[in-house]
Amino acid sequence: MENFWGFDVWGGFLLVAVLLVRLLIANSLKKSVKFLRASLIPTSVLAGLMLLLISGIYTAVTGKFIFDAPCFGGKGGEALEIITYHTLALGFIATALKNSDKKLTKERNKEIFNTGVTTVSTYLLQAILGFGITLIVALIIDGFFPVAGILLPFGYGQGTGQALNYGSIYESDYGFVGGRSFGLTIAALGFLSASLGGVVHLHVLRKKGKLPTTAFEEGKLSSEEVQSDNEIPMNGSMDKITVQIALIALAYVLAYFVMYGLGLLLPGMKSVIYGFNFLLGVLTATLVKVVIKFLRKKSVIKKEYVNNFLLTRVGNCFFDIMVVAGIAAIRLDVLKNYWGVILILGVVGLVATYAYNLFVAKTLFKKYENEQFLMMYGMLTGTASTGIILLREIDGEFKSPASDNLVYQNFPAIVFGFPMMLLATLAPKQPILTLVILIAFFIAMNLLLFRAQIFRREKQDAGTEEGKEEV
Repeated sequence: MENFWGFDVWGGFLLVAVLLVRLLIANSLKKSVKFLRASLIPTSVLAGLMLLLISGIYTAVTGKFIFDAPCFGGKGGEALEIITYHTLALGFIATALKNSDKKLTKERNKEIFNTGVTTVSTYLLQAILGFGITLIVALIIDGFFPVAGILLPFGYGQGTGQALNYGSIYESDYGFVGGRSFGLTIAALGFLSASLGGVVHLHVLRKKGKLPTTAFEEGKLSSEEVQSDNEIPMNGSMDKITVQIALIALAYVLAYFVMYGLGLLLPGMKSVIYGFNFLLGVLTATLVKVVIKFLRKKSVIKKEYVNNFLLTRVGNCFFDIMVVAGIAAIRLDVLKNYWGVILILGVVGLVATYAYNLFVAKTLFKKYENEQFLMMYGMLTGTASTGIILLREIDGEFKSPASDNLVYQNFPAIVFGFPMMLLATLAPKQPILTLVILIAFFIAMNLLLFRAQIFRREKQDAGTEEGKEEV
């Protein structure tokens, strides 16, 4: 019989409670401390950094990791990593399940496509620079893991969950000691870079008089935004939010069976397959959504079960927990020999991401370049929610197409970004070959991204040469 008063029963709940209560405390500080409010740092990041500070002090005094204490079940550190791993996929699934009835013009499709290509190009730029830096460091420091720098795009470009996934693969399969904490630390620096770069850019816009004079105010939601026509009732025999969570769980269970099957077929790639839990979750969520639409069309289902408003709330909850758990899981003691490299990667990631996305926004999104830049820079140093945080400082009502670009760019980004994820698993085996492929891939993506400018210039040059010959 289980004793209900034991830490083996209460440890998991106490761990989750610490994360959620710390989020409440961080939110209160954000609203009451002027400096924190002006910093644009996400509440989840602030909560994670507070836990990281407490953890670091505890480790310095006791020599132990605070979350491995008996009150958290003795393995709280592993539990934090598991929470980060699952909430990444669950947040993506919630986003993928949402319905969209917007019709896009040819011009908007082009902008969305370019946004997706920009996302992948930025991943590649971060990977090339990060990889190049750690290859050089490995020549100077014996025993340093030369592929560590390729975690930069996963920490900056894709966020905490993917940084943990690939850090875990490098640690368990290739002997990168501290790989998990290395990846999580890069992700934490990404959030700080988003805040720092965002504040600097907004300050520049303010000096130029391009920033709205009225601060962003939270508006009231209309009833249509909360619930559309012909949906199941909000509080029927089964609560509507329970339905949304059940649909998310269904999609994730299907993703697990897909991963399990692929793991049996390709046993040597289990780490990689299970590292793609979020991607397979998006695919199974799309399948669930298609089946629901088919059943509605055939009148098997009379009401709409999917509610975008609730899915957004649930997805954001998962992402908040993911970020705070991921930062809290960092083991500062195992990173003592890496801080110099980590800080260099952080600074290079900030500068390169800022400069590249500013150039792209000015070149390809001239009608709303500042909105596009802030959204992309925030997303590619933190997460999608970080991009929204920066965007709403200049476009509080989301009148520009930038917010839609963020949502719809996921498909082209996944299609073009998938090969880079495979290259990340090739890197420890063939580092130089991987770097060469990454550079070639980056060049190809930029030829695709700036295709209109490049080919227009070629046509103009050809026309000029023809004119000269006629003369």
